[in-house]
Amino acid sequence: MVISKEKLELKEKFKKELLIHVDLFNTAISTNSGDWVVKGFIDIAKNIYTISVDTKVVSKIMELLLFPKICHFAQEYGYKMFLCKEQNFYPDVSFIDADNNIYAVDLKSTYRKNEKEVNGMTLGAFTGYFRDRKSTKNISYAYEKYTGHFVLGVIYSRTDGDVDEKKVYQLSDLQNITSVICDFKFFVQEKYRIALDRPGSGNTKNIGSVIKIDDLVKGQGPFANLGEDMFDDYWMYYLTKDMAKSIDLKNAPYKNLKEYKEYKGIK
Repeated sequence: MVISKEKLELKEKFKKELLIHVDLFNTAISTNSGDWVVKGFIDIAKNIYTISVDTKVVSKIMELLLFPKICHFAQEYGYKMFLCKEQNFYPDVSFIDADNNIYAVDLKSTYRKNEKEVNGMTLGAFTGYFRDRKSTKNISYAYEKYTGHFVLGVIYSRTDGDVDEKKVYQLSDLQNITSVICDFKFFVQEKYRIALDRPGSGNTKNIGSVIKIDDLVKGQGPFANLGEDMFDDYWMYYLTKDMAKSIDLKNAPYKNLKEYKEYKGIK
């Protein structure tokens, strides 16, 4: 299937609008010095408990901080906005324009391993709704209904030094509490442009992402120049070892882009 010029233009328009608004997101999550605005959890006795640097905890709090800004984006550009029904649904947010074009946006966060690389992300399943594109199981709208699939990503650094999670602070200590993360960088890319040709980790059935920061920001993954059609075809028929075994295949037909091209006879 060839993607129409109209669809390409719609996707580019949506991306540009979201990128313009992303510049405001830093103010929602960071101080002027680049530290995270979140210092901990507070109880009714006004005791403050420091936050774990656990990626799942950080990711969830990041979502809560960003949702008001995302709502403002939807209002400003005239999109209807729908959040996913359950935690394991795709995508995190669906936007619908006046002509009923639907855009999927998944919120992703990952930490820097060094100056050039991050820990990586997963970009959604390559089974289920990804293969049965009329299915509405674990997805807000059928996959085929979406005009574009985007990742709104935030890259951060873990704060140097120890954070004592056992220590309880008071409100008067607020300025002295160390933020567990800092130095944020946002990006917006179509999912296929930052996807790898292998799963996120181990035997998981989620698509992996590139890990170089420059590749994430500029959308320079291995499928970027091959197009979304090839990305879709590759992942719709990709088999893990267990998946191949379950249908009595000795080996999967391919396990990377090089083998895929050989299998398909693509030069």
